[in-house]
Amino acid sequence: MLLAMPQPAPSVREMYWQRSFPGRPEQVREARFFLRTLLPGHPGLDDMLLVVDELAANAVQHTRSGEPGGVFEVGVLLDGEHVAVSVVDQGGSGVPAGAVSDELDESGRGLALVAALAVRCSWSGTEASRTVIAFFPAS
Repeated sequence: MLLAMPQPAPSVREMYWQRSFPGRPEQVREARFFLRTLLPGHPGLDDMLLVVDELAANAVQHTRSGEPGGVFEVGVLLDGEHVAVSVVDQGGSGVPAGAVSDELDESGRGLALVAALAVRCSWSGTEASRTVIAFFPAS
């Protein structure tokens, strides 16, 4: 008689996708499409699409990514706990728009929107390159 041995739960395989986009306004839509095709049916997809839209638009409008020949990259990391959506731009002077804001400013609320939609978010970088990452539940 064979006894069934309990099997360990299958480990969640980490998956990562990355794509570069020309730094033009119409490419923001393409960045959303990229994300939508990777995670169809994900319960947090609408929030992730808003975040990638905001971050890609910021990259094109406020950094050297929007200059002729500029690019930005969108990365998506899926592991057992989170989906991490990142946008890497070609940097600029100062901190990202909205990282430090006055509530009376007429613009610069994009990172506040990202922070409100994501479980957590962060940014790092230099004048040459910056990365903003937003984390969402994996399911």
